[in-house]
Amino acid sequence: MQLNIVLRPAELPDFLLNVAVVRPVFIWGAPGIGKSSLVAEFAASLGMECVSLLGSQLAPEDLIGVPQVQDGVSRFCPPAQVVHTRPFCLFLDELNACTQEVQKAFYSLIHEQRIGEYHLPKGSIVIGAGNRAQDSAIVRPMSSALINRLVHVELKADHRDWLAWARQNLVHPLVLEYLEQRPDHIWSAAPKTEEPFSTPRTWHMLSDVLHSYGERLTHENVRALSSGCLTPAHAAQFSAYHKLQGDRFRLASILKGTANWPSKPEDRDLLYFLAQAFRAQLIKELPREKAEDGSRATAHRAKAVLTDLAGLSYEMAQLVIAGDEQGSALPDWFLLEVVRELPRLAQARG
Repeated sequence: MQLNIVLRPAELPDFLLNVAVVRPVFIWGAPGIGKSSLVAEFAASLGMECVSLLGSQLAPEDLIGVPQVQDGVSRFCPPAQVVHTRPFCLFLDELNACTQEVQKAFYSLIHEQRIGEYHLPKGSIVIGAGNRAQDSAIVRPMSSALINRLVHVELKADHRDWLAWARQNLVHPLVLEYLEQRPDHIWSAAPKTEEPFSTPRTWHMLSDVLHSYGERLTHENVRALSSGCLTPAHAAQFSAYHKLQGDRFRLASILKGTANWPSKPEDRDLLYFLAQAFRAQLIKELPREKAEDGSRATAHRAKAVLTDLAGLSYEMAQLVIAGDEQGSALPDWFLLEVVRELPRLAQARG
Protein backbone atom coordinates (compact mmCIF):
# COMPACT_ATOMS: atom_id res chain seq x y z
CA MET A 1 0.00 0.00 0.00
CA GLN A 2 1.56 3.27 -1.16
CA LEU A 3 0.10 6.27 0.66
CA ASN A 4 0.55 10.02 0.57
CA ILE A 5 -0.72 10.43 4.14
CA VAL A 6 2.26 9.58 6.35
CA LEU A 7 2.06 10.73 9.97
CA ARG A 8 4.29 10.78 13.03
CA PRO A 9 2.79 9.38 16.24
CA ALA A 10 2.33 12.92 17.60
CA GLU A 11 0.28 13.84 14.53
CA LEU A 12 -2.05 10.83 14.62
CA PRO A 13 -4.44 11.93 17.43
CA ASP A 14 -5.42 15.14 15.62
CA PHE A 15 -5.98 13.18 12.39
CA LEU A 16 -8.20 10.67 14.18
CA LEU A 17 -10.10 13.43 15.96
CA ASN A 18 -11.07 14.94 12.60
CA VAL A 19 -11.43 11.82 10.46
CA ALA A 20 -12.22 8.76 12.61
CA VAL A 21 -15.23 10.47 14.20
CA VAL A 22 -16.96 10.60 10.79
CA ARG A 23 -15.39 7.74 8.79
CA PRO A 24 -13.56 4.50 9.74
CA VAL A 25 -9.76 4.72 9.50
CA PHE A 26 -7.12 2.09 8.77
CA ILE A 27 -3.62 2.68 10.16
CA TRP A 28 -0.74 1.00 8.31
CA GLY A 29 2.63 0.65 10.00
CA ALA A 30 5.54 -1.57 10.96
CA PRO A 31 5.26 -3.89 13.97
CA GLY A 32 5.97 -2.40 17.38
CA ILE A 33 5.77 1.31 16.54
CA GLY A 34 2.79 1.97 18.80
CA LYS A 35 -0.36 1.68 16.67
CA SER A 36 -2.38 -0.13 19.35
CA SER A 37 -1.30 2.09 22.24
CA LEU A 38 -1.94 5.27 20.25
CA VAL A 39 -5.51 4.17 19.46
CA ALA A 40 -6.10 3.27 23.12
CA GLU A 41 -4.77 6.68 24.22
CA PHE A 42 -6.93 8.42 21.62
CA ALA A 43 -10.05 6.64 22.89
CA ALA A 44 -9.17 7.51 26.48
CA SER A 45 -8.76 11.17 25.52
CA LEU A 46 -12.38 11.14 24.35
CA GLY A 47 -13.55 9.35 27.49
CA MET A 48 -14.41 6.24 25.48
CA GLU A 49 -13.76 2.60 26.21
CA CYS A 50 -11.48 0.99 23.62
CA VAL A 51 -12.56 -2.52 22.65
CA SER A 52 -9.94 -4.42 20.67
CA LEU A 53 -10.63 -7.34 18.32
CA LEU A 54 -7.62 -9.20 16.94
CA GLY A 55 -8.31 -10.04 13.31
CA SER A 56 -5.74 -12.83 13.10
CA GLN A 57 -7.57 -14.76 15.84
CA LEU A 58 -11.16 -14.36 14.63
CA ALA A 59 -13.50 -16.71 12.82
CA PRO A 60 -16.59 -15.33 11.03
CA GLU A 61 -18.93 -16.61 13.74
CA ASP A 62 -16.89 -14.73 16.37
CA LEU A 63 -18.11 -11.52 14.76
CA ILE A 64 -21.54 -12.20 13.29
CA GLY A 65 -22.57 -14.24 16.34
CA VAL A 66 -24.53 -17.47 16.58
CA PRO A 67 -28.21 -17.97 15.65
CA GLN A 68 -30.92 -18.36 18.25
CA VAL A 69 -34.61 -19.02 17.70
CA GLN A 70 -36.89 -16.34 19.11
CA ASP A 71 -40.65 -16.50 18.49
CA GLY A 72 -40.07 -19.01 15.73
CA VAL A 73 -37.56 -16.77 13.95
CA SER A 74 -33.78 -17.24 13.93
CA ARG A 75 -31.79 -14.21 15.00
CA PHE A 76 -28.02 -13.80 15.24
CA CYS A 77 -26.79 -12.71 18.65
CA PRO A 78 -23.80 -10.33 18.33
CA PRO A 79 -20.72 -11.01 20.47
CA ALA A 80 -20.75 -9.47 23.94
CA GLN A 81 -17.51 -7.59 23.23
CA VAL A 82 -19.23 -5.24 20.80
CA VAL A 83 -22.60 -4.88 22.54
CA HIS A 84 -22.52 -1.60 24.47
CA THR A 85 -25.08 0.94 25.56
CA ARG A 86 -22.71 3.91 25.31
CA PRO A 87 -20.50 5.05 22.37
CA PHE A 88 -17.11 3.33 22.32
CA CYS A 89 -14.04 2.91 20.12
CA LEU A 90 -13.88 -0.43 18.32
CA PHE A 91 -10.28 -1.20 17.36
CA LEU A 92 -9.86 -3.88 14.71
CA ASP A 93 -6.21 -4.79 15.17
CA GLU A 94 -4.40 -6.90 12.56
CA LEU A 95 -7.42 -6.45 10.31
CA ASN A 96 -5.42 -7.36 7.22
CA ALA A 97 -4.23 -10.59 8.87
CA CYS A 98 -7.69 -12.16 8.96
CA THR A 99 -9.10 -14.52 6.33
CA GLN A 100 -11.24 -13.38 3.42
CA GLU A 101 -14.32 -14.81 5.17
CA VAL A 102 -13.64 -12.73 8.28
CA GLN A 103 -12.95 -9.68 6.12
CA LYS A 104 -16.41 -10.08 4.57
CA ALA A 105 -17.91 -10.29 8.05
CA PHE A 106 -16.43 -6.85 8.76
CA TYR A 107 -18.07 -5.14 5.76
CA SER A 108 -21.30 -4.04 7.43
CA LEU A 109 -19.57 -3.35 10.76
CA ILE A 110 -17.09 -0.97 9.14
CA HIS A 111 -19.44 0.63 6.61
CA GLU A 112 -22.69 0.80 8.60
CA GLN A 113 -21.50 0.12 12.19
CA ARG A 114 -23.91 -2.80 12.19
CA ILE A 115 -23.75 -6.53 13.00
CA GLY A 116 -26.94 -8.20 11.81
CA GLU A 117 -29.75 -6.28 13.51
CA TYR A 118 -27.49 -4.75 16.16
CA HIS A 119 -26.15 -1.22 15.60
CA LEU A 120 -23.23 0.25 17.50
CA PRO A 121 -24.32 3.15 19.73
CA LYS A 122 -24.43 6.44 17.84
CA GLY A 123 -21.10 8.25 18.14
CA SER A 124 -19.02 5.06 18.23
CA ILE A 125 -15.70 5.03 16.35
CA VAL A 126 -14.24 2.21 14.26
CA ILE A 127 -10.47 2.12 13.66
CA GLY A 128 -8.50 -0.67 11.99
CA ALA A 129 -4.75 -1.26 11.89
CA GLY A 130 -2.28 -3.69 10.37
CA ASN A 131 1.27 -4.33 9.30
CA ARG A 132 2.61 -4.04 5.77
CA ALA A 133 3.65 -6.88 3.48
CA GLN A 134 7.30 -5.80 3.66
CA ASP A 135 7.34 -6.18 7.46
CA SER A 136 7.62 -10.00 7.38
CA ALA A 137 4.40 -10.11 9.41
CA ILE A 138 1.27 -12.20 8.89
CA VAL A 139 -0.71 -10.24 6.30
CA ARG A 140 -3.27 -11.18 3.68
CA PRO A 141 -4.44 -9.15 0.70
CA MET A 142 -7.32 -6.88 1.65
CA SER A 143 -10.30 -7.11 -0.66
CA SER A 144 -11.07 -4.05 -2.74
CA ALA A 145 -14.47 -3.81 -1.05
CA LEU A 146 -12.83 -3.60 2.39
CA ILE A 147 -10.13 -1.15 1.26
CA ASN A 148 -12.84 1.05 -0.23
CA ARG A 149 -14.67 1.30 3.11
CA LEU A 150 -11.74 2.88 5.00
CA VAL A 151 -9.65 6.05 5.07
CA HIS A 152 -6.01 4.91 4.95
CA VAL A 153 -3.02 6.48 6.69
CA GLU A 154 0.54 5.30 7.33
CA LEU A 155 2.24 5.69 10.70
CA LYS A 156 6.01 6.22 10.80
CA ALA A 157 8.21 5.77 13.87
CA ASP A 158 9.67 9.06 15.12
CA HIS A 159 12.41 9.21 17.75
CA ARG A 160 11.38 12.65 19.05
CA ASP A 161 7.83 11.55 19.79
CA TRP A 162 8.91 8.31 21.41
CA LEU A 163 11.59 9.94 23.58
CA ALA A 164 9.08 12.55 24.76
CA TRP A 165 6.70 9.73 25.67
CA ALA A 166 9.49 7.75 27.34
CA ARG A 167 10.46 10.66 29.60
CA GLN A 168 6.88 10.82 30.90
CA ASN A 169 6.41 7.07 31.34
CA LEU A 170 9.35 6.04 33.53
CA VAL A 171 11.35 4.28 30.83
CA HIS A 172 14.58 2.95 32.35
CA PRO A 173 17.28 5.67 32.49
CA LEU A 174 19.79 3.43 30.72
CA VAL A 175 17.44 2.99 27.76
CA LEU A 176 16.49 6.66 27.69
CA GLU A 177 20.07 7.95 27.86
CA TYR A 178 21.25 5.51 25.22
CA LEU A 179 18.50 6.39 22.73
CA GLU A 180 19.04 10.10 23.29
CA GLN A 181 22.55 9.50 21.93
CA ARG A 182 21.52 6.94 19.29
CA PRO A 183 17.97 7.83 18.20
CA ASP A 184 18.62 5.99 14.93
CA HIS A 185 18.48 2.74 16.93
CA ILE A 186 14.87 3.12 18.09
CA TRP A 187 13.61 1.25 15.06
CA SER A 188 15.05 -1.17 12.51
CA ALA A 189 13.42 -3.01 9.63
CA ALA A 190 12.16 -6.52 10.28
CA PRO A 191 14.89 -9.04 9.35
CA LYS A 192 14.36 -11.84 6.85
CA THR A 193 15.64 -14.32 9.43
CA GLU A 194 13.99 -15.21 12.74
CA GLU A 195 15.75 -12.95 15.22
CA PRO A 196 14.82 -10.04 17.52
CA PHE A 197 14.75 -6.55 16.03
CA SER A 198 14.50 -3.09 17.53
CA THR A 199 11.19 -1.22 17.70
CA PRO A 200 9.73 1.21 20.25
CA ARG A 201 7.86 -1.79 21.66
CA THR A 202 11.01 -3.89 22.21
CA TRP A 203 12.86 -0.95 23.80
CA HIS A 204 9.91 -0.60 26.18
CA MET A 205 10.09 -4.35 26.87
CA LEU A 206 13.81 -4.04 27.62
CA SER A 207 13.10 -1.11 29.94
CA ASP A 208 10.57 -3.19 31.89
CA VAL A 209 12.93 -6.12 32.43
CA LEU A 210 15.80 -3.81 33.41
CA HIS A 211 13.51 -2.21 36.00
CA SER A 212 12.62 -5.69 37.23
CA TYR A 213 16.26 -6.49 38.02
CA GLY A 214 16.70 -3.21 39.89
CA GLU A 215 19.97 -2.94 41.79
CA ARG A 216 20.77 -6.60 41.05
CA LEU A 217 21.40 -5.72 37.39
CA THR A 218 24.80 -6.90 36.12
CA HIS A 219 26.55 -6.34 32.83
CA GLU A 220 25.91 -9.97 31.92
CA ASN A 221 22.18 -9.38 32.54
CA VAL A 222 22.24 -6.34 30.26
CA ARG A 223 24.07 -8.22 27.52
CA ALA A 224 21.65 -11.16 27.64
CA LEU A 225 18.46 -9.10 27.94
CA SER A 226 19.35 -6.67 25.15
CA SER A 227 20.22 -9.62 22.90
CA GLY A 228 16.77 -11.05 23.56
CA CYS A 229 14.95 -7.83 22.62
CA LEU A 230 16.96 -5.87 20.05
CA THR A 231 18.60 -6.05 16.66
CA PRO A 232 21.96 -7.82 17.29
CA ALA A 233 24.06 -4.77 16.34
CA HIS A 234 21.97 -2.53 18.58
CA ALA A 235 22.16 -5.02 21.45
CA ALA A 236 25.96 -5.10 21.22
CA GLN A 237 26.23 -1.33 21.33
CA PHE A 238 23.70 -1.01 24.15
CA SER A 239 25.70 -3.55 26.14
CA ALA A 240 28.87 -1.56 25.48
CA TYR A 241 27.12 1.62 26.58
CA HIS A 242 26.24 -0.03 29.90
CA LYS A 243 29.87 -0.98 30.35
CA LEU A 244 30.75 2.70 29.94
CA GLN A 245 28.44 3.91 32.70
CA GLY A 246 31.30 4.17 35.17
CA ASP A 247 32.98 6.55 32.71
CA ARG A 248 29.96 8.05 30.99
CA PHE A 249 31.76 11.20 29.84
CA ARG A 250 34.55 9.33 28.04
CA LEU A 251 33.57 10.53 24.55
CA ALA A 252 33.45 14.14 25.72
CA SER A 253 36.90 13.64 27.27
CA ILE A 254 38.26 12.13 24.05
CA LEU A 255 36.95 15.08 22.06
CA LYS A 256 38.59 17.48 24.52
CA GLY A 257 41.87 15.57 24.31
CA THR A 258 41.93 14.60 27.98
CA ALA A 259 41.29 10.88 27.36
CA ASN A 260 42.30 8.31 24.75
CA TRP A 261 40.34 5.80 22.70
CA PRO A 262 40.17 2.40 24.48
CA SER A 263 42.91 0.20 23.05
CA LYS A 264 42.69 -3.13 24.91
CA PRO A 265 41.45 -6.14 22.89
CA GLU A 266 38.72 -6.81 25.46
CA ASP A 267 37.44 -3.24 24.96
CA ARG A 268 36.78 -3.59 21.24
CA ASP A 269 33.01 -3.37 21.85
CA LEU A 270 33.57 -0.09 23.69
CA LEU A 271 35.69 1.24 20.83
CA TYR A 272 32.97 0.31 18.34
CA PHE A 273 30.29 2.04 20.40
CA LEU A 274 32.38 5.18 20.89
CA ALA A 275 33.24 5.35 17.18
CA GLN A 276 29.54 5.13 16.28
CA ALA A 277 28.63 7.71 18.94
CA PHE A 278 31.38 9.98 17.57
CA ARG A 279 29.90 9.64 14.09
CA ALA A 280 26.38 10.39 15.33
CA GLN A 281 27.59 13.51 17.15
CA LEU A 282 29.38 14.80 14.05
CA ILE A 283 26.26 14.29 11.92
CA LYS A 284 24.31 16.28 14.50
CA GLU A 285 26.80 19.13 14.97
CA LEU A 286 28.41 19.70 11.56
CA PRO A 287 26.39 21.85 9.12
CA ARG A 288 25.50 20.38 5.72
CA GLU A 289 27.19 23.34 4.01
CA LYS A 290 30.69 24.54 4.82
CA ALA A 291 30.69 27.71 6.90
CA GLU A 292 33.28 29.90 8.57
CA ASP A 293 31.81 29.82 12.05
CA GLY A 294 32.13 27.79 15.23
CA SER A 295 31.69 24.60 13.21
CA ARG A 296 35.21 25.06 11.82
CA ALA A 297 36.69 24.50 15.29
CA THR A 298 34.51 21.41 15.69
CA ALA A 299 35.66 20.09 12.31
CA HIS A 300 39.33 20.74 13.12
CA ARG A 301 39.11 18.92 16.44
CA ALA A 302 37.10 16.10 14.85
CA LYS A 303 39.80 15.47 12.25
CA ALA A 304 42.44 15.29 14.97
CA VAL A 305 40.35 12.80 16.95
CA LEU A 306 39.68 10.79 13.78
CA THR A 307 43.42 10.69 13.07
CA ASP A 308 44.03 9.25 16.54
CA LEU A 309 41.32 6.66 15.95
CA ALA A 310 42.80 5.71 12.57
CA GLY A 311 46.17 5.21 14.25
CA LEU A 312 44.52 2.70 16.54
CA SER A 313 42.11 1.07 14.06
CA TYR A 314 41.55 2.03 10.43
CA GLU A 315 38.45 -0.17 10.44
CA MET A 316 36.82 1.91 13.18
CA ALA A 317 37.85 5.17 11.53
CA GLN A 318 36.25 4.01 8.28
CA LEU A 319 33.02 3.28 10.17
CA VAL A 320 32.92 6.92 11.22
CA ILE A 321 33.01 8.31 7.67
CA ALA A 322 31.03 5.58 5.90
CA GLY A 323 27.33 6.00 5.03
CA ASP A 324 24.74 3.69 6.55
CA GLU A 325 21.62 1.84 5.40
CA GLN A 326 19.37 4.73 6.44
CA GLY A 327 21.30 7.16 4.23
CA SER A 328 22.80 9.16 7.09
CA ALA A 329 26.22 10.56 6.24
CA LEU A 330 28.71 13.21 7.26
CA PRO A 331 28.73 16.46 5.22
CA ASP A 332 30.53 16.15 1.87
CA TRP A 333 32.82 19.12 2.58
CA PHE A 334 34.06 17.48 5.79
CA LEU A 335 34.60 14.14 4.07
CA LEU A 336 36.70 15.83 1.36
CA GLU A 337 38.92 17.41 4.00
CA VAL A 338 39.28 14.08 5.82
CA VAL A 339 40.18 12.20 2.62
CA ARG A 340 42.84 14.78 1.73
CA GLU A 341 44.47 14.37 5.13
CA LEU A 342 43.86 10.61 5.48
CA PRO A 343 43.69 9.26 1.90
CA ARG A 344 43.51 5.60 2.95
CA LEU A 345 40.14 6.29 4.56
CA ALA A 346 38.77 6.98 1.07
CA GLN A 347 38.39 3.20 0.77
CA ALA A 348 35.37 3.46 3.06
CA ARG A 349 33.57 5.56 0.48
CA GLY A 350 33.85 2.95 -2.25
